[in-house]
Amino acid sequence: MTLPHDVSGDGPALVLLHSSVCDRRMWDPQWPVLVDAGYRVVRCDFRGFGDSPVADRPYGDAADVTDLLEHLGIEQAALVGASYGGQVALELAATRPHAVTALVLLGSAMPGHVPGPALRSFAEREDALFEAGDLAGAVELNVETWLGPEAGDETRERVRQMQRHAFEVQSAAQEEFTPAETQVDLSQIKAPCLAVSGAHDLADFREIAARLPERIPGARHLELPWAGHLPGLERPGAVADLLTQFLRETVPGA
Repeated sequence: MTLPHDVSGDGPALVLLHSSVCDRRMWDPQWPVLVDAGYRVVRCDFRGFGDSPVADRPYGDAADVTDLLEHLGIEQAALVGASYGGQVALELAATRPHAVTALVLLGSAMPGHVPGPALRSFAEREDALFEAGDLAGAVELNVETWLGPEAGDETRERVRQMQRHAFEVQSAAQEEFTPAETQVDLSQIKAPCLAVSGAHDLADFREIAARLPERIPGARHLELPWAGHLPGLERPGAVADLLTQFLRETVPGA
């Protein structure tokens, strides 16, 4: 299956990978800015999100993105990943190091990470609500957990709609396949890397970002004092500026 996707612009390829709270629409604010900055911008929906159906057989999200890039004739690309999308980006950059030109991680998850108490508690509460059929409650739990104090009502509603849609698609599936767990060696990553965390995020994601420079040669860490887990939705313009500045330094646009 080719993942549902959008492509626009000319220049070096840039792939946007969404959080598991959202779908590819989360990049709406940054999309035109990055196209205007001189990049061929690609965004896609992982299986079970947005316009993508759930998987009907075992699969891997990184493999799906690799297949999409091959379908588009893209041999090298910069990657921007939010939360779970950051984990997928890390897997791609570690297993195909010469295909990834730059890496920006926003509140990224990490392959092999063992959840801490707060993240385990969230997962248990979400599972309980989902299994009870309380999708509205599960949606609100996600909105309250993952958006920081900068997020206004409009942003919260956008996240609410994306998460609700994903839950509806996933709950309607006859059989559930989850992405294959993959262990990777992050020291194999060659691309310039910026790991961004939010001061209002859960400790897991702040610690992942802070420690990535120990695991990835040359990686940099930046903590945003105003941000929660999804800074690209909380202050869209600030994150667009951050992305274009880092990419201008590492993979200049056309």
